[in-house]
Amino acid sequence: MNKIIVITGANSGIGLSLKEKFLKQKEIVISLDKNAVTNGETEFKCDVSNEEQVFQVFNAIGEMYKKIDILINCAGYAVFGATELIDTQKAKNMFDVNYFGTLSCIKGALKFMNKGAKIFNISSACSIFAVPFRTHYSASKAAVSMLSYGLRMELKDSGVDVVCINPGDVRTNFSKNRVKTFETNFRYKDRILKSSKQIEMRESKRMSLEYASKKIFKICTKTKTKPMYIVGSQIKWLNFFNKIFPLSVILSVTNKKL
Repeated sequence: MNKIIVITGANSGIGLSLKEKFLKQKEIVISLDKNAVTNGETEFKCDVSNEEQVFQVFNAIGEMYKKIDILINCAGYAVFGATELIDTQKAKNMFDVNYFGTLSCIKGALKFMNKGAKIFNISSACSIFAVPFRTHYSASKAAVSMLSYGLRMELKDSGVDVVCINPGDVRTNFSKNRVKTFETNFRYKDRILKSSKQIEMRESKRMSLEYASKKIFKICTKTKTKPMYIVGSQIKWLNFFNKIFPLSVILSVTNKKL
């Protein structure tokens, strides 16, 4: 029997690539995206930061398909700049998508999830390693990770699995679409601009979208899962070093590189 799979942020990047892979497996994929052309069956225009809209969409999905087997939360974006100089509302808007949007989609989906259903939250390597001038983004993804672990414990008896996936940098339009604040002062001088340029220079060294989505797809089709996965060999090494060296050393090295 076909699985009913819901993917948020499915019109681009990792979400779109996963959608294409599940469709090749003949699964029924329902995509949610704020830029979607609504067909009301397999595609819904939905701003995940609008909880009322999210619940309406999931109720419609539940009425049509009667169940949801897999939810993959991919929707998200980043703000960039000095933490003290980023407008607080911009940070809140990002949290509304990255964290509260993920939470709303989970709440909407759980009403139609039975034993054996799975929830995959796409977090980020930034949830493990703090990165200067991406502090708000790192915090939002760390919140997604903690949400995943807490729910995994809470939902264990019901048989609904919750998994957190932390990809490293992937070659998509994600970095290009960051909300950037280049405002600076005597504390940061030209470090913000330099950091942004370094991010752009590393674009060619990022994982390919196909490589990353293949790894994530494999995780999403596992029968038995771990609470957390890291995608990207470089990030796995960093995570290994993170367990060996004191946090002060890790932060110092990261700060020098960025």
